[in-house]
Amino acid sequence: MASSKEYLEFILGQLSELEEITYRAMMGEYIIYYRGKIVGGVYDDRLLVKPIKSAIDYMPTATYELPYDGAKEMLLVEEVDSREFLTGLFNAMYKELPAPRPKKK
Repeated sequence: MASSKEYLEFILGQLSELEEITYRAMMGEYIIYYRGKIVGGVYDDRLLVKPIKSAIDYMPTATYELPYDGAKEMLLVEEVDSREFLTGLFNAMYKELPAPRPKKK
């Protein structure tokens, strides 16, 4: 099942206090970037983030879910109604996220 544009827009609205939030459509789903780094994405109308230490520490009771068949597990963000929570989560994750790969010429 693909994610709806409405759900993506809701999540982007919740993250509107952060600068440089972008996304890329990918096979009916959406990859979310924060200041150029991949944080997670919207899959089947669920916000999932990378299971890095800072995200696990921020959401110690979060469940692991698959974004799609064959993918690595990610953390389900259930508190999507709280702008403060989402802003704090993305800020906590930023330093630990890997730098984007250089683009091939």
